[in-house]
Amino acid sequence: METVMEDVEEYTYREVKLPSLIPIVPEPELERETGERRRGRDIVLAIDHGPNSKHAFDWALIHLCRLADTLHLVHAVSDVKNQVVYDLTQVLMEKLAVEAFEVAMVKTVARIVEGEAGKVICKEAERTKPAAVVLGTRGRSLFQSVLQGSVGEYCFHHCKAAPVVIVPGKAGDASIV
Repeated sequence: METVMEDVEEYTYREVKLPSLIPIVPEPELERETGERRRGRDIVLAIDHGPNSKHAFDWALIHLCRLADTLHLVHAVSDVKNQVVYDLTQVLMEKLAVEAFEVAMVKTVARIVEGEAGKVICKEAERTKPAAVVLGTRGRSLFQSVLQGSVGEYCFHHCKAAPVVIVPGKAGDASIV
């Protein structure tokens, strides 16, 4: 576990060790092959163990990711020291990293961050300066979201580092009310 101080607030997270699937490529020999265009983009994807999160992941791979991009998987937890939560999330992130490489050939990095989900996602977006922040809906009705709020709504209003893409759940999903 590593603690990083940013401004006034403490920021606690744990990196998740993912299998290295992408071979190390030597630096380009031609000058025209260097620069921003060849570097790829960073994309932050908020994940949890729910079906809407997986749907957002699938959507991002199909519609947003391209070769040379880096997918930053972020999972917010209340206690980063909880080994059971870490182990379960590590297994999930490993599966998603393998799938991301197989489907879109993108590099994946993963981080479990302690804190409220909306704030964690916005902080990670500030840290990585991504091309986009992608997250799924929780699947609540409009009335429930108005009463209780949502992570997507929080990120939409507070994340200034990148555009926020909120992927709706599947049309046939029973969790959509």
